[in-house]
Amino acid sequence: MKLQPDFSPDTQMVSAYGPGYVEVNGVRHTSACVFAPQQSPKPWGAEHVGALLPAHIDALLLDPLPEVVLIGTGREQHLLPAALMRQLISRRIGWEVMDTAAACRTYNILAGEGRHVLAALMIE
Repeated sequence: MKLQPDFSPDTQMVSAYGPGYVEVNGVRHTSACVFAPQQSPKPWGAEHVGALLPAHIDALLLDPLPEVVLIGTGREQHLLPAALMRQLISRRIGWEVMDTAAACRTYNILAGEGRHVLAALMIE
């Protein structure tokens, strides 16, 4: 019995991840990227939490706004500076910060449920 639902090839799903990479629909990415189920991965420019700027958070606020933003901070979870968290809170967008591996798994679950989720992943 097949337990995993079929997805359109246009739906962006994490197909693999490991040290130094994340694979989305079979395409390997080795630097920070951002994507959503209906948006192909694009460079994000935020290679580590210390490099995050308000402009990096603004880049996540797509039209339409996502229900939830998952921020993967590399091998370990790092908290975001309060000012950057307020940018998301002020727009009433749910967000979670976790290590990148956990963000990949969570993204696939939420995207598989048809949720409008956005992944912003730092890759180490």
